[in-house]
Amino acid sequence: MTRRLTMLTAGIALLTALPAAAQDRLTVYSAGPANLIEALSAGFTAETGIPVDVFQGTTGQVMARIEAEASNPVVDVLISASWDTATDFEARGWLLAHTSPNAETVPDFLKTDYAVAQGISALAIAWNPTSGTPRPEDWDDLAGPDFADLVTMPDPAQSGSAFELVAALYGQSDDWSLFEALAANGLVVPGANAQALNPVLQGAKAAVFGAVDYIAIGRAAEGEAIEVIFPASGTVIAPRPAMILEWTRNADAARAFIDYMLSDEGQAAVAAVYLMPARTDIPADRLLIGDLTLLPIDVEAVYAARQEILA
Repeated sequence: MTRRLTMLTAGIALLTALPAAAQDRLTVYSAGPANLIEALSAGFTAETGIPVDVFQGTTGQVMARIEAEASNPVVDVLISASWDTATDFEARGWLLAHTSPNAETVPDFLKTDYAVAQGISALAIAWNPTSGTPRPEDWDDLAGPDFADLVTMPDPAQSGSAFELVAALYGQSDDWSLFEALAANGLVVPGANAQALNPVLQGAKAAVFGAVDYIAIGRAAEGEAIEVIFPASGTVIAPRPAMILEWTRNADAARAFIDYMLSDEGQAAVAAVYLMPARTDIPADRLLIGDLTLLPIDVEAVYAARQEILA
């Protein structure tokens, strides 16, 4: 607690030294849970007095907005649902370096000089236990006769995490036999993550192949008939990078926002929506990275071959 208060006091002292105009407002664009960015913004404002303007949407909507504002950018802090965004923006020279003092317990692979994970999701099987189907244990179970015409999948063209799962599973065998079997078994790809999950929640389908875990865990906590199963053969994770745009006029406030996001309170808010916290010392009511078997994936190589993989 003493360490946290010291860092918070130092951050507030820095902010009070800023010109009033620089402290006026902070603009944050976030791809992810609306209730999470609302909680983080409210908590940050309560501690610093700085109001936060939020635009929340899918990664595609957020990127389209940044593109539309290219001649007059307004976003200070961006939180994406795909680490590829941080890699791309860093390569373009669009990011401002910041190392948060609260990132000490964030694993090295979840932070760079320019980006740090807000939290992490993983992909899983989301299964409806009232569907009359046997509980699946691994990905290939969903290609079996028990699941004929009963499986959905998020569209890899719309979901970066679904794309990475496809690439990782293809890399395991170096062939498309699993996906050919799924297609022959009646797999449907209705749209992005929510569109894949809804038919399973409604009972029209039995399982999602590659569900975003925190969404399904949250629905289960609300009493929905859904179980999240992490296949023993492995899955992929999707860190959610937070980054400061180099054109910000509120750099110190933006740094303070990242620091608050990684504070005890900020990471507790991440855990409250069933994402894995980026910090390893924050408890969460769910399985964490160390509990999962992760599939190897060369992210740079698979994104270079994105169009080929999607085809």
